[in-house]
Amino acid sequence: MRLLIDNARIWDGSGAAPFPGKVLVEDNRIAAVAPQAEALDASGAEKIDAGGKFLMPGMVEGHAHLSFVDTPRGTALGELPPEDHTLMTMDAGRKLLGAGFTSAVSGAAAKIRLDVVVRDAIEKGVVDGPRLLAASPELTVTGGLGDGRQLHLDSQSFGVAVDGPDEVRKMARLCLREGVDTIKLNISGDVGTESALSDVAVMTDAEVAAGVEAAHTIGRRVAAHARASVAVKRAVRHGVDIIYHCDFADEEALDLLEDAKDRIFTGPAFSLVVNRLESMRGDNTPAGRVLADRLKASYEASCRVHVEMRKRGIRVLVGGDYGFAANPQGGNARDLELFVQHFGFSPSEVLQAATRTGGEAMRRPDEIGLVKPGYLADLLLVDGDPLADVRVLQDNKRFAFIMKDGVRYVPCEGTPHVRRLH
Repeated sequence: MRLLIDNARIWDGSGAAPFPGKVLVEDNRIAAVAPQAEALDASGAEKIDAGGKFLMPGMVEGHAHLSFVDTPRGTALGELPPEDHTLMTMDAGRKLLGAGFTSAVSGAAAKIRLDVVVRDAIEKGVVDGPRLLAASPELTVTGGLGDGRQLHLDSQSFGVAVDGPDEVRKMARLCLREGVDTIKLNISGDVGTESALSDVAVMTDAEVAAGVEAAHTIGRRVAAHARASVAVKRAVRHGVDIIYHCDFADEEALDLLEDAKDRIFTGPAFSLVVNRLESMRGDNTPAGRVLADRLKASYEASCRVHVEMRKRGIRVLVGGDYGFAANPQGGNARDLELFVQHFGFSPSEVLQAATRTGGEAMRRPDEIGLVKPGYLADLLLVDGDPLADVRVLQDNKRFAFIMKDGVRYVPCEGTPHVRRLH
């Protein structure tokens, strides 16, 4: 298959200014990129006149939870039968692709094999969705974020409780055996976890070290939920690869992150905090006020930290903890607006975070995230200018097409999904 995308305004993901040009796609790769005035041998190729539309790399979701299927509470994920849950996870993948995200780094799965089977089904072409790096469930401690059990009920949440380095190591090895690419550790608590709040680190040095050792021994990766400053430091010092949130990072933690910036990635997963705050307006109940105060503290801390991270050149991934009732699947492109509005990113900077930096996080920096010869043909043709207003990417009707692996998709009318063009 040869396809010439002609007369496009090309933004290549590098941060350079867009230019009028053309792109030749052969099978699933970009074969050539040329300015509009240059000749390009496209003999036998199907030709698309882009009509001056904006052509950019497909985006990368850096904190995906495809198996978090918009439930109002975490324990509902544990109650879903695996068959139903698998279908709902595949549907979330279609929504994410329909939002312009052609790749995704999972931040955790709700069950051990959910990400794995959906990743493999997408890779085989059985279902449509972004290429996916699969994650384990969130390994937490008793009473930590993700431990939704109650003494009188045999119910699960989205995490697996493990205590002590031996239990962490054993569960990590089990998940790795089942094929995950990433082990997820919940080092800190969170705003809604009464026994372990955001500014508390509940996983010990030994437990973190055990999880990292299990994954790194066989070349896999570790991601961490780390809102507390001490949790961020613990993650950096033990070699965690992706550190999410980092809300309350102090100066020492920021220095450690900066020293490790060529090795690690961070991701605020910010939109869940923003959306939950917005959804709680008018809730004057005592419980509502307590939760709102906690969320506001997290919001203010995250803004401070990520403004500083941008200045220090620490790699920050787009990805906002989508998959909760307050933050449903498919709205992922809102992250771009939030980075500009709250963290001081320019549109070009946040688009680079969503493309080139995302390709690095996918461990495929030479294949994903740029419009460049030899790269995978993951492209968005957009009716609008995201460099002038990143919000245009929140409306998938603006996508003339979404291309993944050289296959074109178009948004379905009235739904957040896509359909293939044959």
